[in-house]
Amino acid sequence: MTAVDDRPQARNQALEPEAFEHLASFAARETEGLRFELIGGKLGVKAVPDGLHSEIILWLQRVCMQYRPDLGLYADSGLAVETYRAGRARPDGTLAPIGHFVGAGEWGDPDGVLMTVEVTSFDRDTTQRDRVEKPRAYAESAIPVYLLIDRDTREVTVHSEPGGGVYQKRVIVPFGKTVSLPEPVSIELDTEQLLTWVQGEGA
Repeated sequence: MTAVDDRPQARNQALEPEAFEHLASFAARETEGLRFELIGGKLGVKAVPDGLHSEIILWLQRVCMQYRPDLGLYADSGLAVETYRAGRARPDGTLAPIGHFVGAGEWGDPDGVLMTVEVTSFDRDTTQRDRVEKPRAYAESAIPVYLLIDRDTREVTVHSEPGGGVYQKRVIVPFGKTVSLPEPVSIELDTEQLLTWVQGEGA
């Protein structure tokens, strides 16, 4: 008779949203600077933003305010994402109508969100989460636009036209070029400032 070891299956079980929320709430009280996410049933920890990361989000907030004063680019607001809202993400930026998160609690509804934004950090999870898992999660949630500002490759990637759990269209431009953020965002984004910053840090 062969013994069956079920421990690997137990380790690979997806974390339920309710259990994650309890863990994230505890971590927020007991630790400083850690931001947890639940994508694809897996627990992830977002890196604490460095100075340039924060500056990029501030710059993008000002651009969005200039072109779309009816919208707000909210930093680090939680979203219930993925199919059946089983994931919990904390985008670096979430573009939504002003007032969207009033009364939402910690994990807001993605319905009505126009765009999510991620700025890569220099950690080992960036490739998988920001370039693979996040686009899928945001597309499953029918968020019209996902903007990835990739400091590693010095490129901006605009994902749009979500359908079937993926973004059907992807436009990539190098820092320094202008890229269109399609409807319903409708902003022409000049990324010259991003090029200036990354050249200045000697990356």
